[in-house]
Amino acid sequence: MSLNQLFAKKSLKVLLEEMAGENRLRRVLGPVTLTSLGVGAIIGTGIFVLVGKAAAQQAGPALMLSFVASGITCIFAALCYAEFASMAPVAGSAYTYSYATMGELFAWIIGWDLVLEYAIGASTVAHGWSHYFQDFLKLVSRGAWVWPKTWGDAPFEFLPRTGTMQLSGSYVDLPAIFIATLVTVVLVIGIRESAGFNATMVILKVTIVLFVICVGAFLINPANWTNNFAPHGYGGLSIPFLTSGPIGGQPTGMLAGAATIFFAYIGFDSISTHSEEAKNPQRDVPTGIIASLLICTVLYILVSGILTGMVPYDKINIDAPVSDAFTQRGFDFAALLISAGAVAGITSVLLVMMLSQPRVLLAMARDGLLPQSFFGAIHPRFRTPWKSTILTGVLVGTAAALLPLDILADMVNIGTLLAFLMVCAAVLIMRRLNPGAHRPFRAPFVPFVPIAGIVSCLILMLSLGVQNWARLGIWLAIGLVIYFTYGRWHSHLGKELRAEISTHGISPAGVPVDGV
Repeated sequence: MSLNQLFAKKSLKVLLEEMAGENRLRRVLGPVTLTSLGVGAIIGTGIFVLVGKAAAQQAGPALMLSFVASGITCIFAALCYAEFASMAPVAGSAYTYSYATMGELFAWIIGWDLVLEYAIGASTVAHGWSHYFQDFLKLVSRGAWVWPKTWGDAPFEFLPRTGTMQLSGSYVDLPAIFIATLVTVVLVIGIRESAGFNATMVILKVTIVLFVICVGAFLINPANWTNNFAPHGYGGLSIPFLTSGPIGGQPTGMLAGAATIFFAYIGFDSISTHSEEAKNPQRDVPTGIIASLLICTVLYILVSGILTGMVPYDKINIDAPVSDAFTQRGFDFAALLISAGAVAGITSVLLVMMLSQPRVLLAMARDGLLPQSFFGAIHPRFRTPWKSTILTGVLVGTAAALLPLDILADMVNIGTLLAFLMVCAAVLIMRRLNPGAHRPFRAPFVPFVPIAGIVSCLILMLSLGVQNWARLGIWLAIGLVIYFTYGRWHSHLGKELRAEISTHGISPAGVPVDGV
């Protein structure tokens, strides 16, 4: 195979032509719905789950600055996402943008990375949903309904201090399987019904978040901030495989906390995977991306500040940090309300992640990199990628039921950061290669914005532990095996290139080639 195929790019014209025909998705999403989808993905896991771990083990009250650092990084990436989403409003997100700027091999790497980001991320969320659901049952029944532990957790648990696994005493996490199945059914029915369900969940959980902010503001003890604001310092950078932090090999400090809670910002980039379903993608997608990011970043900073102000950072409960903080301050009535909000919030996060994954697979199947008959199949009635949606549900439910939360969460962060970094790089490349292309939305202050995005993403990647880098490498290696054994031979662009070379002896770019 010629190297020309590995770096062959899809033109913007081809991307836009793919939107024509019957095998396309329905345009039913407006800016408000897209913003709601983004809020639905962003608010949830970060506030209700990861904020406790990051505050107690890594950043302390300096977690407020961790959210600022993550938010700034996301703003740079969001502006780059918005530019490309307006230029190429088709399904696929960073995968599509990479194909148009850096070529097929890079596009495959990003697409495979997005499978890690969305599928494993959804498994993480489903696992967290299970534990909050079990707590909710116990609270609402005043202890009368207790879900049996043997059927409510993964069979293995991860020991972060030693980096080893041990049996947990459970068989399988049935609530995780249940929620993954329920969300799959909703998504197969259709995007409009899915978006309506998500909007309801968003309203409920935002109400709970505002309750936490308004009530918690009167329970703050400023001494919890001033006594030891950054117990582990403001750093966290580590060189992969050479240095590590004291907690299970994970770095500590403000930047390390920022890298951990970056998981919670996946939501805004998931909006761009639905560009093909937006009514006016050139206007609505950038609006939805930026609006949802700004709203959620402000709420994150406020909640993390209130949490670390209510309770000393070393007393924060890692499993249910927000509700437990109110319990420690004597507000037991709030525990049930917050637990209910957590269940709703995590449900909406799971919906958006499982909504986004099949659309990335759909884009890859349209290019021939995955089997079109399966991953590219659109339901004749619901107009949704139903086969890949069902497969996603099966994989999400299985991983959530069998793997511990720590392993799942750690696998997601570095994949998210890599995808963001690649999109920022794509903006620089596209501005140089195709400066005259129509850009309904233009990222401001180029080249500063994309360069700042690349640098900030890299800093956070270097604030992750060694395990994250190792798992990413293994995952990408598996993806390359699939690409070189299937994807490159079935790629539509590759077939066209080989036909051109076979007929004329040169590539479409006019470069002589001795063979394929």
